[in-house]
Formats: sequence, C-alpha cells, structure tokens
Amino acid sequence: MIDSPGVLLTVVAFMLVIGPLVFVHELGHYLAGRWFGIKADAFSIGFGREIWGHTDKRGTRWKLGWMPLGGYVKFAGDMNPAGQPSADWLALPPEERARTFQAKPLWQRAIVVAAGPVTNFLIAILILAGFALAYGESRTPATVGTVVEGSAAARIGLTTGDRIVSLGGRSMDTFDDMVRYVKIRAGEQIAVDFRRGDDEMSRVATIGTVVERDRFGNEYRVGLLGIGPSEPVRATVGLMRAPVVAVDRTGDIVQMMVETLGQVISGRRSVKELGGPLSIARVSGEQMAMGADAFVFLIALVSINLGFINLLPVPVLDGGHLMFYAIEAVRRRPVEPEVQEWAFRGGLAAILALMLLVTFNDLGAFGLWKNLAGLIG
Repeated sequence: MIDSPGVLLTVVAFMLVIGPLVFVHELGHYLAGRWFGIKADAFSIGFGREIWGHTDKRGTRWKLGWMPLGGYVKFAGDMNPAGQPSADWLALPPEERARTFQAKPLWQRAIVVAAGPVTNFLIAILILAGFALAYGESRTPATVGTVVEGSAAARIGLTTGDRIVSLGGRSMDTFDDMVRYVKIRAGEQIAVDFRRGDDEMSRVATIGTVVERDRFGNEYRVGLLGIGPSEPVRATVGLMRAPVVAVDRTGDIVQMMVETLGQVISGRRSVKELGGPLSIARVSGEQMAMGADAFVFLIALVSINLGFINLLPVPVLDGGHLMFYAIEAVRRRPVEPEVQEWAFRGGLAAILALMLLVTFNDLGAFGLWKNLAGLIG
C-alpha cells in the first residue's frame, strides 16, 4: 500500500477534474446558443457569491462562484424553471426579444440544452481515442485459457480451449467483454453458452464474489467467473480506427452505468455503493498519485458520468428539459406551466435527497461514522 495522496493533492486533483469538465459542459450550451444567436447574460463556474467576474463586449458576465460544484449559463429570456414567457419578456423590444432563448424554435432550444452533455461525451471520446492510438486495442478472444480451481467456471466444467459464446444471453466477442459483464454481477446466476470443439453447450453458473483491495486500501466487491485468457492479443490502432474504438469504449462504460443503476434501483446492489463529490475528490487524488495516464482516464470517466447523469429525464437536469421538449413536440403545445413548475420542484427535491445520501455515504467511507461511534462508546 502507498501513502495517502494527502489533502492538498486531493483538492488540487478534484479541481483539475471537475473545473474543466463543468466548463466544457457549460461551454457546449453557450456555443450552441451563440450559434443560434441567443444572448447569454451570464456564464458561471461554481455557485454562490461571485469571487471573480468579467463582462465581455457582448454583455455576458463570466464569473467564478465560491462553491465549485457545478456551473450554469443563463440565457436571455430563460427566466423561470418552466421556461414560460413572462411579462418582462413580452415587454422587450422585438429585436431584443428575438435574441432570447424562448424566442427560438423548439428544435434549436433542444440542441442548446443537449449540447452540454454531448460535449462531455465528445471530450471523453477524444481522450479514449488518444489512449487507443497510444496503447492499441485489446482483441484477446473470449476463449478459456486457464480455470481457477473451485471457481464458478470450474463448478460448471469449463476447460481450456472452450470458446465462450454468450453470458446471460449477451454475445461475447473478446475476453474484455466477459470481464466487464462479470465484474458487476457478483453473486448472480447467469447462463453460460460456450462451444467445445463442434459441440454447443450451455450451463448455469453463479458468479463468484471477491473483495479486491487497491494500493490505497479501498475495497471493492467484484464478480469473478474464474477463468484466465488465452494468449493475449493487442492490435495497433490507426488514426481512422481510434474514434471507433473510443465510441465503442464509451458505449461500454455507459452500458455499465445503466446496468449498475438498474441494480441499485432493483435492490441487487446497495445504495451504500453510491458516491458523491467527496468520493470523486478522493479518487481524483489517488489517480493523480498513480500517474498521468490514470488521472487522464479518470477525467474521461467522470466526463462520461456527467454527460450520462445530465441526460437522465429528471426535471432540473438537461434530460428533464429535453423530456418536456419531446412532450411539447408530440402535443404541439408546451406542458402547462403549473405542471412543469411542480415537476421541477419534485426533481430538485430528488436531487437534493440524492446529494444528501451520497454525502452520507462518502462520510461513512472516510470513517466518520465509525469514529463518532467510537467516541460515543
């Protein structure tokens, strides 16, 4: 185990992860708005009291808030959570009103809202494409090379040379596909379809559970089938292939996020595994201590997380706005302001409750509750 990265390095690493990613997210909104001729009143990184600010020649106030856990772009005309025109908006001169958010067609507003999460995905794809160029692409076949004695694979009779066709009904092209599938399914029963010579065979296996400990003492519960790869194969990736590899890898990560979120919702995975800003800060410091590659990969992973979370159909998030725009497109008229207002209040309450939960989990991961229990005891 190596020493903890320390508070200073952790804070610096967290700022270097969250700050730029929030900036590019909001920049996506801002640039899309500029493209459609929408005036931006404010561009803020962080919330709360302004600690620095500058107003440019277009009248946009660029500023930093004292709480660096997010940001926003305030477009002219975007005056209330429901996005409905107000009396002040209606009183604007026609040429000024034409530059407001609400004056734009539905499809343009939808693009402006979607541009933030899309930018996060593009940043991640760019980073992962760089990794593909630098390190190539794993093409190790989904073939059993070794079998761990007493493992789930051994119990169902897998042997060296068996070719795994599918796990749980999902086709497996490479060994990495199997690792990603099994890793998040500790203790679950799955169908294992494989080919032995010319014979097609199928078994039901209960994925094993192993607790891994990293160099910083963090423990992770992961699934283990108990097989090793055959001869590793790593292919060189060219400039044209790199974006394809990056998009595929991004899709794999998003799929894992969707599946783990479904496991939490269904109760198959504990809500205690959810982490928040404090967990991101801790991991940021640890990854920076491990080197540039690990830290840059974390930036890509967090960027995908930001894009994915913001596209969830929860009012107050970008996905919530897009949901209402989709409903408006189908109905040919906006959802009633009262409905939107209550939906946004409910969405805000849900987000705040989630933040409270993950902060509680984070403090527990740092040992606060155990320490308090020890003091009380």
